[in-house]
Amino acid sequence: MGRVYLTSESVTEGHPDKVADRVSDAVLDAILRDDPDAHVACETFLTTGLVVVGGEITTTTYIDVPSLVRGVLSVIGYDRPGLGFHFQDCAVLSAIKGQSPDIAGAVGHALETRDGGSKDPLDAVGAGDQGIMFGYARSDTETLMPLPIHLAHGLTRRLAAMRKEGTLPFLRPDGKSQVTIEYDGDKPVRADTILIAAQHEPDVSNEDLVEGVTEEIVRPVVGKWLDKKTHILINSSGRFVIGGPASDTGVTGRKIIVDTYGGFCPHGGGAFSGKDPTKVDRSASYMVRYAAKNVVAAGLAREVEIQIAYAIGRAAPLAVNLDTHGTGKIPDERIRKAVLDTFDFRPRAIIDEFRLLRPIYEPLSSYGHFGRVDLDLPWEKTDRTAALQAAVR
Repeated sequence: MGRVYLTSESVTEGHPDKVADRVSDAVLDAILRDDPDAHVACETFLTTGLVVVGGEITTTTYIDVPSLVRGVLSVIGYDRPGLGFHFQDCAVLSAIKGQSPDIAGAVGHALETRDGGSKDPLDAVGAGDQGIMFGYARSDTETLMPLPIHLAHGLTRRLAAMRKEGTLPFLRPDGKSQVTIEYDGDKPVRADTILIAAQHEPDVSNEDLVEGVTEEIVRPVVGKWLDKKTHILINSSGRFVIGGPASDTGVTGRKIIVDTYGGFCPHGGGAFSGKDPTKVDRSASYMVRYAAKNVVAAGLAREVEIQIAYAIGRAAPLAVNLDTHGTGKIPDERIRKAVLDTFDFRPRAIIDEFRLLRPIYEPLSSYGHFGRVDLDLPWEKTDRTAALQAAVR
């Protein structure tokens, strides 16, 4: 395979698209606290001075959408003058309606249980939509995530932390990272390029910005992967004073590659944030990550990609495909059969397995839904390795 260069990016929680994701997930969490059986599909749009929250929500509870939105904006850091966007001054509009009764009926009365069919309670919940989802894992890192996205998230998390802690007080909420790693075959060997775009105060010098970001963010995160040939580019376009929703619109679901694997595998048609777990765009993506991570942790392959497909209103998936990209220790079909014997991909089973009707989603809205060592996520556990190894014997 030879030498290849693979790149992933991340964005901070102050990036406008991530602000939108966080608002949508905050709405979801607020509803689930009082009404775990609610059906939620919440979308958020932001621009200068305006936040619009829309979507389809059916619930027995009430939330104060404007107060919730303003609280999220304040926590992120849009809480003082001069940023072009302020949590107290922006308008908040709510355009929420109920979920279609056609969709609700398909979810609550799955095909398998209609007309005297299956009596298994795990067959009772149908998928909330048709679509395909992907799960992925590889042996680059301890979290079994690709190294470029692992480092990219580390950089943006530290950008936010250094701003909030006051270590780099000239930083503002918006920011991006991009990491290019040189691979020898399927093994990472060095960081080729580290790119940071950091929103900043107008009075900081370029020299202080570059030195501060390099020493306090890049070197602590990237560490051993840096060498003398690594290119470190800080604000390569020049000044970055105007950022956030004052600079660009933000929309829920527009950073799906940041949310997942940094481009190392395909992505299905649906985003995650703002959706309750009957939406398999979200819940099934968590389950196939769980399956993929356990395959690699079990030593069955160094890399694996799992694709799953659903039909709306049907509990059982239509298809499950698996590809180890030539790294499997045994044939892919044997691993696929072991996965199907070990994991239950029906929506109700996934919801029960991970207890997904809890308000756990707002922290996932930034820095990825996978490989998160800071959160106790059930789909990141590797507790099915023994079962997989037994299934392939």
